[in-house]
Amino acid sequence: MTRRQFITLLGGAAAAWPSAARAQQQALPVIGFLSSSWPVDRARYLTSFRQGLREPGYIEGQNVAIEYRWAQDQADRLPDLAADLVRRQVTVIAAHDTPSSIVAKAATTTIPIVFASGGDPVKLGLVASLNRPGGNVTGVTFVTAQLGAKQLGLLHELQPGAVRVGVLVDPNFAPTQSFVSDVQAAALSIGKQIEVLEAPTSRDIDTAFARLAQKPIDALLVGPGPLLDNRRVQIVTLATYHRVPAIDPLRAFAEAGGLMSYGTNITDAYRQAGVYTGRILKGEKPADLPVMQSIKFEFVILNTARAFGLSFPPGLLAIADEVIE
Repeated sequence: MTRRQFITLLGGAAAAWPSAARAQQQALPVIGFLSSSWPVDRARYLTSFRQGLREPGYIEGQNVAIEYRWAQDQADRLPDLAADLVRRQVTVIAAHDTPSSIVAKAATTTIPIVFASGGDPVKLGLVASLNRPGGNVTGVTFVTAQLGAKQLGLLHELQPGAVRVGVLVDPNFAPTQSFVSDVQAAALSIGKQIEVLEAPTSRDIDTAFARLAQKPIDALLVGPGPLLDNRRVQIVTLATYHRVPAIDPLRAFAEAGGLMSYGTNITDAYRQAGVYTGRILKGEKPADLPVMQSIKFEFVILNTARAFGLSFPPGLLAIADEVIE
């Protein structure tokens, strides 16, 4: 072989390498990841999701690719983001909250969808039933909207003399109405008055707390939903500033400085969603995978009650899963 022939052959091979690399990359199955939130707000849940993917043998960047679509707390962007994933013909859509799940369901009847949702998936129209989802949708449901009465009870144990209780909710979160109804019924049974504070945006959270300064409440119950979860630092800071003892729906609030939280351990729910996504990548059908119910609950206390002029009664301390000093 002459020197010129060798160089020509080498050049041709080099030109072929990028094409081969692109072909290998395109051959990877693609997960379309859809969320109404910001990446920084869902980092811990995304880590759990990736851990779940590893259980069936999938590692991002090695044998699976993930296309991320974040609505950044702007729910009206979700339909366009979901439509883009459908156009790209992703292998499966991982919908990581209730708003994303509803939009993904409306966007496609053929691409498999795995949801992680705090709402009732049957009432939301995501599946026909928990045991037999049918269609192209399955996933993991965790209890959030059904915990209002329990959370109010814990708040009552901390502050039995509280009469007016504010309930901060996102009216755009689908399960909010049932959550408020449960809290109102529970409040009536123990002689408390409920003040519903609606906050569909982060700016409305500031407005809600400004209202509290004009019309004080004795305690605060923070409702479920990705928007309020994402704004937990803002909520905790404002509750502390206004010296309003509050109970929050997720452990992350207590870790951010909230007084106490009671809710589902949803990091495990997102791990389970990762497992289901991996199983679908291996060829299983959503219709054959019953909706999993995450039933791990945790009651977390941050030992800062003195800042509110309170002290935790021994009964609450005894049932807490963790007391953060």
